Amino acid sequence: MKRLSDISILSCAFASALLIGAAFEQNFIAEAEAEGNGKKAVFGAAAKASKGKKVPVAAVDDETLSLYPTAAKCGECHQQIYDEWSSSQHAYASISPMFHKFEQKFQDLTQGTVGTFCVRCHQQVGTQLGEARQTPLWERSQISREGVTCITCHRVKEQYGKVNGERRVEPGKIYEPVYGSGEKSVIKDVLADKETYSVKTSTDGRGNDIHKGMITNDQITKSEFCVSCHQVAVNLGIKLEIVWEQYRDSPARKAGVTCQDCHMGKVPGKAKGYATAPSAVVGGKKINPGRKHANHRFIGPGYSIAHPGIFPHNTKAQAVSMKDWLRFDWRAGWGTTEFEDKVADGTIKVKFPKRWADSLDREEARALIDENLAKLDERDKIRQQVLENGSSVDGPNIKGDPKVGKDLAFSYKIKNTSPGHNFPSGSLGAQPQLWVNVALIDPDGKNIWESGYIDRQGDMADLHSLDVAAGRIKKDQQLVHFQTKFLTTNVKGTDREMYLPVNFDIDPLPHLRPPGIPTTVLNHPPLVRMENHSLPPLGEKVAKYKVPGKLITKPGKYRLAFRMRSRAEPIYFMRFVGSTKDMEQSMNERIMNFHAFAVELEVKD
Repeated sequence: MKRLSDISILSCAFASALLIGAAFEQNFIAEAEAEGNGKKAVFGAAAKASKGKKVPVAAVDDETLSLYPTAAKCGECHQQIYDEWSSSQHAYASISPMFHKFEQKFQDLTQGTVGTFCVRCHQQVGTQLGEARQTPLWERSQISREGVTCITCHRVKEQYGKVNGERRVEPGKIYEPVYGSGEKSVIKDVLADKETYSVKTSTDGRGNDIHKGMITNDQITKSEFCVSCHQVAVNLGIKLEIVWEQYRDSPARKAGVTCQDCHMGKVPGKAKGYATAPSAVVGGKKINPGRKHANHRFIGPGYSIAHPGIFPHNTKAQAVSMKDWLRFDWRAGWGTTEFEDKVADGTIKVKFPKRWADSLDREEARALIDENLAKLDERDKIRQQVLENGSSVDGPNIKGDPKVGKDLAFSYKIKNTSPGHNFPSGSLGAQPQLWVNVALIDPDGKNIWESGYIDRQGDMADLHSLDVAAGRIKKDQQLVHFQTKFLTTNVKGTDREMYLPVNFDIDPLPHLRPPGIPTTVLNHPPLVRMENHSLPPLGEKVAKYKVPGKLITKPGKYRLAFRMRSRAEPIYFMRFVGSTKDMEQSMNERIMNFHAFAVELEVKD
């Protein structure tokens, strides 16, 4: 049995199910405006004191917003960190179209009683400022659109635990001290020589704005710092984020390995130490170049499905309004040489929005789009690394000698090699998806058997597949997946899988309320529970398969192709929350295939 290195074999082994026909972003704008009722956020009265107040009263004026410096402002000196952060899931937290669809659906199901539960993590500064929950992104402040931004961590002075995202950011202008690890800080040296470094700590004088100092927060280098957002229980009592609980009992914690060691280290997903880099570049001079560098990509398997004009964050792209970006049809090729040549010679006719009527504007926008797409492609490579570094696959282990007309039984051993948390981890229930795709190709190159295939929408062929329900394809009886599901008890007393911990069998128009019993301790409210399929730290699963002998009709060399697949959201869930076709297409386009390989086996008469 020979393991093949040419993974191009997979291209003929698996069928693609990417959606066709992207929806124009104008539709997205109309939907979002309808959801937000077209209203601007109503901010509170002004209160500009930056110290001594536990809860700052927000105001819409620029003076108040200056108390919450943006990542773009911090990036003037911390360019490397800004570049890393700009394509991270932290930076994506507020931008994510899927987050907004899901959050709105959650609000509808709870009749609004969930309040700011979701946005206080995803848009913490905006929530603290008093921006209304339903405010559309294009009417929010820049700091709110940055999601989990610099000050979300580096202006937090108190040490929090499991608080469901309720942390407080200390208000203060760019000149006020920041909070950090304190490791080898040389900020005092820079402040002592302002002229050499061309910096200033107030509005007076000339030079780059700089904070007056750095205050140590010991918790920022510990896993406990991540708990407030990554251990979350919704008002029903279901725990949507349980990464902390998984880590708390893990071998990694016993060994003193932190979340930061794997997700901010130099090797994606492994505690192999940290790179070194300057903490900043000030006045053209590298500051402390040999300092330990924590990677602010916050490496993980998640990815963006937003318009590439608005994400990753790009200071050059921010000169264009968010509404105008959403009207830029990048999928149609606007701004590319091929497209613009056809427009110029009259081959195609397009009624462009006013902002994009000039071809030079479209070409400049395309350059920014391409720059951002390159960043997303780079992140995909890191996503693959973290998935492969956190798992291993052994096999196939074939039972007996392969023969014509005889059932072919084989298996793979899949292991979570991470000592820190489950594989996959993150939010439970509908997301994330991780499954195995295996195919057997006969000597003629024909795919004669497959498991882990997908339907026309891109969903696995399980109980949630529309094509399975319609009888267009068969249910995948040998499907191996690691997606945790919600189970609800129906009126007959039996369980069924659901997208959310919501029982539609009992009440088709449910009003979700906080529980009357301590379900945060019990982990689930009555009639709802979770069925876990993820692998615990260092856990393993044997995936067993059997190809019916009637499909193996001729002797010769067969190929057994294997890959694992990762997707942030299932398509059936996206449709449940009202996603657009463009969102679904983007979700499918960046499915990550990893541990892809094929082996050759000889089938005899």
